[in-house]
Amino acid sequence: MTETTEHGVERITDDQCWAFLESTDLGRLGVRAGDGVDIFPINYLVKDRVIYFGSAPGSKLADLTKHPLVAFEVDGVADRQRWSVVVRGTASRLSLQSEIEYAGIHHFHSQTPVDKWNYVRITPGGIGGRRFTTSRRVH
Repeated sequence: MTETTEHGVERITDDQCWAFLESTDLGRLGVRAGDGVDIFPINYLVKDRVIYFGSAPGSKLADLTKHPLVAFEVDGVADRQRWSVVVRGTASRLSLQSEIEYAGIHHFHSQTPVDKWNYVRITPGGIGGRRFTTSRRVH
């Protein structure tokens, strides 16, 4: 069941959140980095309510290995409705070929030209989403 606040923001159900996550393939990953937080755009896929993505070696992979608690966000628009979904969870690098094959991430193609041979799973600890109607048409 959805709940609408007095300001017209609708909290959406977990099932609706997962449907929105499955409807797109570009999101933002927030990771702890040094004294602060970094946000990275990533292409991803969802399987069995788990998020998977590929990563090239670098700061994102090093940071999430050191600090595996992450936040992942996607958003979108449809007609006059905007929505946002946030998943908080634990990131872990897939090390077994059977895990990589099960996820199907090795067949997934990123929109960036960099080869990504490290595969990561985000196991959700919590999920939440909101949707609201704007006063004007959005694209």
